[in-house]
Amino acid sequence: MDGNRHGPTGSWARALAGVARRQHVRMGITWERGRAQGLRAARRNGRDSEQQGGRGSEPSERSNTSEEAGEPTRGTLRSKGLRRDMELPEGKMDEASDSETISTRLQQIAELAKRAPQMSFTTLAHHLDIRWMREAYRLTRKNGAVGVDGVNAKDYEQELDSNLASLLERLKAGTYRAPPVRRVHIPKGSGKETRPIGIPTLEDKVAQRAIAMLMEAVYEQDFLDCSHGFRPKRSPLGAIARLREHLMELKGGVVLEIDFRKFFDTLDHGHIRSIVSQRVRDGVVTRLIGKWLNAGVMEDGRLSIPEAGTPQGGVISPLLANIYLHTVLDMWFAKEVRPRLSGRAYLVRFADDAVMVFECEHDARRVMEVLPKRCRKYGLTLHPEKTKLVQFRRPPFNQEKKGPVGKRRWTSFDMLGFTHYWARSRRGNWVVFRKTAKNRLARTIKGIGQWLRSNRHWSIREQHQMLRRKLDGHFSYFGIVGNSRQLWRVWQAVIYAWRRWLSRRSQSGSVSWAKMKRLLERFPLPKPGRYKLA
Repeated sequence: MDGNRHGPTGSWARALAGVARRQHVRMGITWERGRAQGLRAARRNGRDSEQQGGRGSEPSERSNTSEEAGEPTRGTLRSKGLRRDMELPEGKMDEASDSETISTRLQQIAELAKRAPQMSFTTLAHHLDIRWMREAYRLTRKNGAVGVDGVNAKDYEQELDSNLASLLERLKAGTYRAPPVRRVHIPKGSGKETRPIGIPTLEDKVAQRAIAMLMEAVYEQDFLDCSHGFRPKRSPLGAIARLREHLMELKGGVVLEIDFRKFFDTLDHGHIRSIVSQRVRDGVVTRLIGKWLNAGVMEDGRLSIPEAGTPQGGVISPLLANIYLHTVLDMWFAKEVRPRLSGRAYLVRFADDAVMVFECEHDARRVMEVLPKRCRKYGLTLHPEKTKLVQFRRPPFNQEKKGPVGKRRWTSFDMLGFTHYWARSRRGNWVVFRKTAKNRLARTIKGIGQWLRSNRHWSIREQHQMLRRKLDGHFSYFGIVGNSRQLWRVWQAVIYAWRRWLSRRSQSGSVSWAKMKRLLERFPLPKPGRYKLA
């Protein structure tokens, strides 16, 4: 009877005790947060918080109350861990705060651009401030090659705030002068043809990044899903996966490979300004774009001013290329071409590499006839040999039904370093396989062999570290389902080349295969592992 009478009272008492304990915990955490902030302020002012009476009588009473209630006090591990978590370095706190602020601004610009797709932005430069410049500098690559001024990130960071403030003032006042880019040439393909790359100065990269952040927030709302190049959360493997989906849906069809001749070198400045002004008319932004387009090129000590093109290698160049081709190719295909076709058709583009897939052959031939005229209207030229139609229809189901799995069949075409071809799956169905293109495979093996030859005087440990990075980069891009054979070929070729150039380090330094096996046990090279479903 007593238990039944006093049972509810006991449960209410236990509940009230639980509420009291939670209140004590919240009071203790609140006090810990306030005390941590006070300690940081005291350190910034050069004062010792302990000597200034940071522990008053009231906190002592609170700590005793918590201790009596069985909760952790200031001296326990829980409170110390909480205090350590809250005491972040000032630089990291400022950097996180700046990133959050800039992210909010970019989201506001993007929402406005999405709500008003036909509106022209006349005021964007007011978003530029010192926080924006800090974020632009954070996103800028620091370990890249230096420009014509020879200034690297370490030199620029010695007076970072003053340098960014000076850059911001010049950008807004219109007194910023775009320095010339330093031109270098890198191999292109497996032949003797090279690709010119323009290297801006570090400060110019920061300025371009700041303007690119503004423009990306606007144009990301306009770009179509067929565009994958140099966009947030997009990648070449995403373009390859989307292309395979279209090919499987259409059962192959007819493929139109599009290749622009010297695309970045032939972009018409007048058309670029005209296309950009349709969406962005801010004077500061458009004036800076004009300065970067007219910036000179320094090559072998000679300065030249190009009349067309944008330097391939600049921060703003990929965005301008996407804006250009969005009007020239993407919107033209979506608004004018597809409605006039009799069958289904798709476009997949990564920067200036594009492929169109058609269900009907006569649709593909009609587009092939009008495409050169469309490109000439905007100052572009198609490569006569690389721009072509490819019959890529799925083979008949009963053709070579007992052929080996994964063996190449029918026709093929290349895009973004991968060769696309029809082959039998494990279940005997015709599917689209992808493997490393021959020219890309040969270039990779040749490049690693040349590097080993030039750096055979390095220590084995240093060579091993560099080879690991090279193989990891190759496998991370080409490591997709169905490409294991080509990946193992690269791995085997690297081992053969490494043994060859280790044997030539001295006249009596021949490395046998037994010795090479022991060396690989000590310095193992990464092997092809899991494959992505790209």
